[in-house]
Amino acid sequence: RGEAAAAGEELGAGLIVAGCVAFERELRVLAGAGREGGRAFYPLTENHHRGGILRVSYAPAPGLAPLRAPAPALTPAPDLPRTSDLTPSLQSEAERLAALVLDRLDYIGVLAIELFEVGGRLLANEMAPRVHNSGHWTLDGADVSQFENHIRAVTGMPLATPRVPGPAAMVNVIGELPDPGAVASIPGAHLHLYGKAPRPGRKIGHVNVTARDEAAVMRAVSRVWELLPGAGELPMATGG
Repeated sequence: RGEAAAAGEELGAGLIVAGCVAFERELRVLAGAGREGGRAFYPLTENHHRGGILRVSYAPAPGLAPLRAPAPALTPAPDLPRTSDLTPSLQSEAERLAALVLDRLDYIGVLAIELFEVGGRLLANEMAPRVHNSGHWTLDGADVSQFENHIRAVTGMPLATPRVPGPAAMVNVIGELPDPGAVASIPGAHLHLYGKAPRPGRKIGHVNVTARDEAAVMRAVSRVWELLPGAGELPMATGG
């Protein structure tokens, strides 16, 4: 506190200081807002980073624990549409928080909010006012992708409530391309390339995985991960 106060005095301006949070895992909710007031929400996604780069996203986030009492200062938003009944407590709380942000910012389009799960509660960490890398799984894992709903929102079309038939995952392709044929041989794997030249640390594509259950998703993700040059240890879903 003393160092922060001294730095503020030296700069001649106020400071916003964020403390370190010992969170169980990082989650993210994608929310869409249309021009006519419509809302669309996607299931919470569990994200894993390596070296400050998103490597793997699991959706819906596995094994979400029941929610404890929400922060009392926030007012519930009524009649919010629910994407999934797989994880109703944390999912509905994430949607409630996202709806508050959408309303107060008069926001149009898709918004991604990063959340920390801490002791059964959700803490907001940051926002991305756009479609987000952690939502790329929606291209194959939902009947309406984040990109389609974003276009619907900004062009004044009604938003579509996404349906997610089962678990999915997204694995980023960083630096070097895997063998496309080997990826295609993995059941439920879908390779998306961005047309970028390979370069260390650069996102040049991603692989989406869809399957009938979480175990099948994890098996497919493991096979995809083995095809990525220099990927290191696979970040496994924590399940809360």
